[in-house]
Amino acid sequence: MERKYIDLQVNGFVGVDFSTLELDYDSFMKAADAVFKSGTEIFLPTLVTSDLPLYERNIAIIRNAAEKNGLMREIPGVHLEGPFISNQPGAVGCHNPDFVRDCDSEWLLDMLERTGNYVKMITIAAELNGAADFTRCATDKGVVVSLGHHLAKFEDVRKCAAAGAKTLTHLANGCPNMMNRHDNPVWAGLACDDLTAMLITDGHHLPGEIIRCMAKIKGADKIIVTSDAAPVAGLPPGKYYMLNNHAVLEENGKFHNPEKGCLCGSSASVADCVKFLETFEIFTEEELHKVSYLNAAKLIGIA
Repeated sequence: MERKYIDLQVNGFVGVDFSTLELDYDSFMKAADAVFKSGTEIFLPTLVTSDLPLYERNIAIIRNAAEKNGLMREIPGVHLEGPFISNQPGAVGCHNPDFVRDCDSEWLLDMLERTGNYVKMITIAAELNGAADFTRCATDKGVVVSLGHHLAKFEDVRKCAAAGAKTLTHLANGCPNMMNRHDNPVWAGLACDDLTAMLITDGHHLPGEIIRCMAKIKGADKIIVTSDAAPVAGLPPGKYYMLNNHAVLEENGKFHNPEKGCLCGSSASVADCVKFLETFEIFTEEELHKVSYLNAAKLIGIA
């Protein structure tokens, strides 16, 4: 049987960036068609940390395209990866720290009203002031709160999970290369049983041995594979300016900013990520379906 996938984090595809003012109806549909052809059945277009006018403009374009093409099930909403994340080096990753801000529930309520409740998921840093209250507000409005791009301690993560947070955005990425060996957001996320770990298993974001350990800790019921596809996905190797970064796509698929020493998303599809994960023989076929489709479907309310 042909596999189908759900991807909760797609920043762009075939050169189309969902977080720029160049996005329009035609370019979005070009990217969406490429995502679907890669084997992904349902996805959340993801907008990185930006200012309010860009969010409002681009979400309207995406929703209009989904409605006009009868794709509201296949594109049920967007994932806002920010702006409520850490502004610290490493944790902020390739996001623009100038647009980072503290958690603001009124901002979210306004955004939901402006977009017709088309925000399906939002990534926040668990250590920010008001993170737990923000999580309650978002959860009450049906928005999935995911924790990531943060320097949170276990208590921060636990409080947000108790307030309704459900997932961890690309666990063990979006964090500094050097951290306290015990007190860090990776261990905090793994130790919190209530949170599902979203993992980028593209062969570059996580070493195989780390994937094995995370799979043993979380299990197939608490893992969701995501691509974190950057606009470079589907393009040939070379140098690109994307997501506000001068980045390089290597022959092996690694997409990174050499100056910052950070990855800039992935050049893979979820299908590619599942193929890499499958090589470790960690999960059965049924479990692979869980981590690449069923768990995500349940999370965002897809029948």
